[in-house]
Amino acid sequence: MGLMDKMMEFMVGRMDKHEKEAMMDQMMDKMLSDFSVEEKQKLIENMMPKMMEGVNIMEIMPKMIMQMMGGNGETGGMGDMSGMMTGASATNMPMMPKMMTTMMPECLNVMLPYVPKEKRTDFAVRMVATLMEKSGEGMSEEENKTFMNKIQKVIKEIQELVEE
Repeated sequence: MGLMDKMMEFMVGRMDKHEKEAMMDQMMDKMLSDFSVEEKQKLIENMMPKMMEGVNIMEIMPKMIMQMMGGNGETGGMGDMSGMMTGASATNMPMMPKMMTTMMPECLNVMLPYVPKEKRTDFAVRMVATLMEKSGEGMSEEENKTFMNKIQKVIKEIQELVEE
């Protein structure tokens, strides 16, 4: 064990939970100030499994998202999340649409293979129906036609790939 490890063990070992949390909050900005985005991402990838051990992700994720987008995260819970997702507080959280359109496709890429194949078809049909219905809202007839043509083109390309 190195000198730094011994010093940290001594110092942190004498702190209670609240002191440790306060220290982490104070040190985070200083520790990460010269990290690039890529380095921060790598750090998160390495630390997340340790930090998430025993944590109920369904409980904490809505609170984290609320805090990242300017909400207080205090009330948290799925009620706030569902209100936010339906646009109830979209004016207070302008990042939500951008986050959703960026994260949703990646979440599907990562998680869909783990959904049992018996459930994927129903899920895909429901998702495509929602996307088609909601994406066309507020479009003119011409915009809607262009949108539908783009979707049909993608479907045709996918069908051709599957048939090869």
